[in-house]
Amino acid sequence: MPTIELLDGVAQVPPAAWNALVGDESPFLEWEWLASLEDAGVVGAAEGWLPRPLVAREGDQLLAACPVYVKTHSEGEFVFDFAWADAALRAGIRYYPKLLVGVPFTPVTGARFLVAPGEDRPAWIRRLAETLRELCTANGFSGVHVNFCREDELTAFEGSAYLPRIGIQYHWRNAGYASFEDYLAALRSKRRNQVRRERAFVREQGIRVEAVAGAAIPDELFASMYRCYRSTVDQQVYGRRYLNARFFELLRERFRERLCFFVARRGEEIVAGTTNVFKGNTFYGRYWGALEPVRYLHFDVCYYAAIEWCIERGLECFEPGAGGNQKLLRGFDPQPTWSLHLLAEPRLARAVARHLEAEREEAGRALGALRGVSAIKTTRAGDGP
Repeated sequence: MPTIELLDGVAQVPPAAWNALVGDESPFLEWEWLASLEDAGVVGAAEGWLPRPLVAREGDQLLAACPVYVKTHSEGEFVFDFAWADAALRAGIRYYPKLLVGVPFTPVTGARFLVAPGEDRPAWIRRLAETLRELCTANGFSGVHVNFCREDELTAFEGSAYLPRIGIQYHWRNAGYASFEDYLAALRSKRRNQVRRERAFVREQGIRVEAVAGAAIPDELFASMYRCYRSTVDQQVYGRRYLNARFFELLRERFRERLCFFVARRGEEIVAGTTNVFKGNTFYGRYWGALEPVRYLHFDVCYYAAIEWCIERGLECFEPGAGGNQKLLRGFDPQPTWSLHLLAEPRLARAVARHLEAEREEAGRALGALRGVSAIKTTRAGDGP
């Protein structure tokens, strides 16, 4: 008979056993990523991200699991519920702590319910979801939030008390491009010319951008990428330094084969860089940072270098992260993302349900409108060269 329990961290699970559940899923679900967040101390009770993964076992065999965190705030989630927390406060309803199923600081879609091959996935999704509901009720949590989940998980929750929510991100798709010039040729002329001007301006500043990935990444570059990350988040009003130097050290030790750094140099001096992750046919843009301000450098390093790298290696999709209409102007088209939310307090649940229904309708209209103004000319009827 399977047993279901909460653990004190993913690090308590043998890496091979956890990763066997992850399989071909998102790299951010892999043991090396999640355990490194724990071991670096960037998640924990003091940070408001207490890791409590839910696992189902039969004997020594791991059957199913999900990454669960007890949250005492809403920072670092990228599915924003601050307005719900404010409404709860005004109504005298305690909103924190809450349960979150997801990956800290990572707005990337992936399975949130991991199930062993050969097991009944929909049945395990429903069983774990019900266990989370029971934990919520028994321990006085305000709710359960499942962020950036798969559509099959959304389907498994139909008819339950979990409320679906839609979001919008911008992703780049490889339409079989043989070169970066092919990608440029697919853009409307105004956008194509702008990309060329932006890249030319960066080169005129004496800056070159190079890619280094996997085993080819030198050890000393990890400290430089952390320095870039820290510099930019510390300069921004909205910036949050969620990660620390120890996390980058653990990535060097455990996760190097999944990483690709784009490094902008003037001579031998590093002026900017991005830390990115790739797996299968997908490339994920993550942490950008600049040590000095250079116009258009962000676009070149974060978007154009990554697109070029994906084309050279035949990768099908590039997900650069949350937000930014500037992505739409560069050939990234809107895609829906999904989350699920169970709220224990009936009044709050009813109010949020009404809000989400209206939000889904508005997001549907927005998706249609945004797709109609894609920078990729082949998606627009009547576009000229």
